Amino acid sequence: MSSNLPLPTHTILPPDVCDQSAWYGSELAGRADWLEHLSGDEIAEVENAVRELEESQVDLASLSANDVALPTLAPRLQCLLDEVLNGRGFVLIKSLPLERWSKHQAAIAFLAIGVHLGGLRMQNAQGHLLGHVKDLGRSSDDPNTRIYQTRERQTHHTDSCDVVALLCLQAAKSGGLSNLVSSTTIFNEMRRRRPDLLRVLLEPIETDRRGEVPEGSKPYFTIPIFNYYDGLISAIYQRQYIESARRFPGVAPLTEAQIEALDLLDQLANDPDLNLMMELQPGDIQLVHNHTILHDRTAFDDYPEPERKRHLLRLWLAPSGARTLPDVFSERFGSITPGGRGGVTVAGARPTIQFE
Repeated sequence: MSSNLPLPTHTILPPDVCDQSAWYGSELAGRADWLEHLSGDEIAEVENAVRELEESQVDLASLSANDVALPTLAPRLQCLLDEVLNGRGFVLIKSLPLERWSKHQAAIAFLAIGVHLGGLRMQNAQGHLLGHVKDLGRSSDDPNTRIYQTRERQTHHTDSCDVVALLCLQAAKSGGLSNLVSSTTIFNEMRRRRPDLLRVLLEPIETDRRGEVPEGSKPYFTIPIFNYYDGLISAIYQRQYIESARRFPGVAPLTEAQIEALDLLDQLANDPDLNLMMELQPGDIQLVHNHTILHDRTAFDDYPEPERKRHLLRLWLAPSGARTLPDVFSERFGSITPGGRGGVTVAGARPTIQFE
């Protein structure tokens, strides 16, 4: 479909992005430099930290790096964080020894690692700092359901934070694969193929908050999908929520040009030459930079036994060294100050840790 509607006002497009964030999955699939293995000494540091946190009875909802001694691992985590923020945009840390930890200990270990990467941000209206990604028997047809609470495919999207971390506790019986694609590469490809449609995505568009509405805000936020600021391209995207935002009074239906632009974005995200598929195994931690990566999860089938059902823990992180963002991001991130932005903030929400 080709639109004859007027184009947005952007006449001069931002330049191509020629840095490490512009990668192709077909090139990375045969490489292992995005895989990280912790040493026995580094794992021992994590285990010591877990024991100390359990014994100290520290309030985990206010946990910071100062509360967690990781003398050898912490500097390495900073190197990995630099790769996430300023390089490829993701890493996969392999095989924490979950077989010798309880689920409670695994969660504390994840928190201990996470606070050395950034501040913890609330992920929902209940104030959860530790998210649980599992099927709750819900459907995305419910406008107040977020797709991670279902077994449906998520489709490529970003989360409302600088960095998202996932720890796999239990894999699905089948499916549930992780799929990453560089939003930087999608930007470059759209600029080369259809600059007219790229201009559409540089214009503000409404996205549904799915019932998690900050006090005094609209039930949707309005931010361009691609944002050029301080010489960087940052993306924010969730198509289902863009479409469901049309339910609100005052939100216009998508134009033909917008639909065509979103279709091309999705087509590129689903191109196996661009994206990278990976299977998270129990003990794996995936770190993803939301501003340069779109992530997806395939639909899945679970085991019938509750203890074998797919279960991932999630952290939304705000690193102090994160990139600068344009003012418009404060509509979703609450602030644009690195280290203190992102997450879901609604009236009455207080940071809390839920282990189940």
